[in-house]
Amino acid sequence: MSASGQSGNDQQRQIVTRFAPSPTGFLHIGGARTALFNWLYARHMGGKFLLRIEDTDRARSTEEAIEAIFDGLDWLGLSGDEPPVFQFARAARHAEVANQLLAAGDAYKCFATPEELSELREQQRAAKQPMRYDGRWRDRDSAEGGDKPFVIRLKAARQGETVIEDAVQGRVVVQNAELDDMILLRSDGTPTYMLAVVVDDNDMGVTHVIRGDDHLNNAFRQLGIIKAMNWAEPVYAHIPLIHGADGAKLSKRHGALGVDAYRDEMGFLPEAVNNYLLRLGWGHGDEEIIDKDRAITLFDLSGVGRSPSRFDFKKLENLNGHYIREADDARLAALVAARMWSDADESAASERISRLTAVMPALKPRAKTLVELADGAAFLFVSRPIPVDEGAAALLDDGARALLKSLADRLAALPEWTIEAIETVIRAAAEEAQLGLGKIAQPLRVALTGRTTSPGIFDVLYHLGQEETLGRLTDQSAGERTPTT
Repeated sequence: MSASGQSGNDQQRQIVTRFAPSPTGFLHIGGARTALFNWLYARHMGGKFLLRIEDTDRARSTEEAIEAIFDGLDWLGLSGDEPPVFQFARAARHAEVANQLLAAGDAYKCFATPEELSELREQQRAAKQPMRYDGRWRDRDSAEGGDKPFVIRLKAARQGETVIEDAVQGRVVVQNAELDDMILLRSDGTPTYMLAVVVDDNDMGVTHVIRGDDHLNNAFRQLGIIKAMNWAEPVYAHIPLIHGADGAKLSKRHGALGVDAYRDEMGFLPEAVNNYLLRLGWGHGDEEIIDKDRAITLFDLSGVGRSPSRFDFKKLENLNGHYIREADDARLAALVAARMWSDADESAASERISRLTAVMPALKPRAKTLVELADGAAFLFVSRPIPVDEGAAALLDDGARALLKSLADRLAALPEWTIEAIETVIRAAAEEAQLGLGKIAQPLRVALTGRTTSPGIFDVLYHLGQEETLGRLTDQSAGERTPTT
C-alpha cells in the first residue's frame, strides 16, 4: 500500500465502493459517516459509489426505513451512481452460488437438528470452549440424512491462517482453526446474510469494502466463500466505530440519532454534518474546515485513524455556525421559513422569505443552528401587543416607559429609516439622558422583541420598520403587553 492509501492495482481498475444499510431503522450518524467515506473514496479515485439495501430480514425491514435512508443520503448529497440494489430480490442468485459450492465440494449438507446444536453449545459452554459448529456432517455422506431438513454449510479451511492486509487496520491474521463451517443456505432455502453480502459485492463489482470495524471478523469468514468461488478479493478498510465524548460506545444520549434528527430537530446544515463526519476519524494535518470539493481531492484511506473517534456536539455546532455564516441568505431564509410555518400560503410565504432574507446578515453571526436562526427571527412576525417574557418584563418600569415614549417621538421624526439614522437618534438620547447605550438598549430590546436577547438593537429597529417599531414602543410605553407565563 502506498503512502496515499492506494495500491498500484487501484490505479489500473475502476474503483467501486458501496454502502449497504439494513432498513430496520433510520440512517444513523455512524452509517452516514460510512456512506461518506465510501462516496469520497469513489470520487477521489474516479470510481463509482453504489447503494445496496440489505433487506433480507423481512420481519424488521420496512418501507418507512428504506425511505428514511434514501432521504438522509439525499440530504447529505450521497446518492448512489446507479439505482440501488435490493438484496432480498437476489435470493435466487445467492442460492445458486450456494449450490455451486455444494456441487464443487466446497460446501456440504448438514442435517444436524436444532436440538443437537443446542446440546453442542451447552457442552462447549460447560467446558469453557469456543462455541462453534463441530463439523459433524462435514465428511459424512449426505445420503445418510435421507429426506430430513438440512442446511448448506461452507467447508472452511482448517489448516493455516487467513491474512487480511486491511487498508485501515493493517495486517490482521486469524488462524483457520478458529473459523467454523458457517451456514450458507438455511433449511427453508433462504440465504444467510454472510452469503448474500459476498455474492452481491462480487456481482456489483465492488473493489473496496469500507465499513465499520465491527465487521472485521466477518471478513475472514466471507473470504472463505470468495476463495472457493475464485473471485477477486476486495480491498478491506475497517473503520473504527464512533464513541461518545466520554469514551463509551455511542448511544442516543451521545448523538446516535437518525440523520433526520440533525436536520429537522437540531437544525444543522448538510455541509456542516459532512465536514464534521469527515473529520471524525480522518484528518489532513490541522485542517478543520473542509468542503466537499476539497475533501474529494484530499481523501484517502491512509488518513483514517485506527482508534475510535469521539463525538462532540460542541465541535459540530461550532462548525455549523461557520457554514451558516458562509451560507447564502436566501437559502437560509427558505430553510428557516420552513421551520417557522407549516402552512402553504404562497402569498404570505414570499413576503416572509423576503423579510427573513433581509435580516439574515444580522442573525447569522450569532447563530450556530437553524433553530437559533428561527428563534432569532421570531420577533419580526409577532403580532401586537407582543408577549413579554416574565423575566424581561421587570425592565419595563415607569422610568423605562417614559424613556420609550421619548424614543418613539424622536424615531417618528426620522425622514428616512436607515440604520445610520436610527443609531444617531439612539446614541443622542443616551448621551442626553447621561446613560450608557446598554441602559437604553435593554428596555428598548424588551419592548420590541419581548426578550432580553436579540440581534443588535439597531438591526432590530431597522428590520421591524418604522411603523411597526413605533407601534410596539407605543404599546409598551402605555403598559400594553401580554406577559409570557
